[in-house]
Amino acid sequence: MPTAASSFWVKSGEPMQGWLDTLSIASLIISFLCCVFIAADIFHGHSQQMWIMNVVWPVTALYSGPIGLFAYFKIGRLSSNESYRQAEIQGTRPPGITKPFWQVVAVGTMHCGSGCTLGDICSEWLLFFVPFTIAGKMIFGAWIVDYIFAYIFGIAFQYYAIKPMRDYSVGQALAAATKADTFSLTAWQIGMYAWMAIATFFIFGHELEATSPAFWFMMQIGMLLGFLTSYPVNWWLIRRGTKEAM
Repeated sequence: MPTAASSFWVKSGEPMQGWLDTLSIASLIISFLCCVFIAADIFHGHSQQMWIMNVVWPVTALYSGPIGLFAYFKIGRLSSNESYRQAEIQGTRPPGITKPFWQVVAVGTMHCGSGCTLGDICSEWLLFFVPFTIAGKMIFGAWIVDYIFAYIFGIAFQYYAIKPMRDYSVGQALAAATKADTFSLTAWQIGMYAWMAIATFFIFGHELEATSPAFWFMMQIGMLLGFLTSYPVNWWLIRRGTKEAM
């Protein structure tokens, strides 16, 4: 049954589709440029104290664009090796460890989300070449495969946050990473899935292909919503000590 939104899409035809494609392409290009800018800044003298964050910050910009760029300069630079060296010279506490708690949670959520983002990108392109459907719907199959990939990447990212900070064996670090990240990455994926379901069944009324700019624009919005659904879970996990503060 077509919805009002999908009917509007059909009636509007090419003009609306062209407008959305233009917006989608612009968002993707701007976000990619933000990603490259952050990566270049990190490479040229602002590498992070926790090396995995050298990956997290550029990946965050892939879905958040200028928001991620602003967050990097506002928060990320505080935890650069250069910032720590300057604090040591001045005999002060490094600003990276004096961040307000809401920023600590934001960084932890972005750390979780970057693993989910890379997992989702890999799985969506895999599904483009090797389709997998449930009940005749690609989106339902994608949710399963996306979660598996996001879980693998998310646990790997958490492992490389925990292992350098604690004297754990590989097995202990993996167990701690699983405990720390399972709930937060699940909350992230739920937020993303909810938006993609709305986009697929109510806004467009049909599934979008991975070759469509609009699909990846919708994914960017889904990732931002994933951040919002995962943030309170990360707050709880960090507050109780289950997840490392970054």
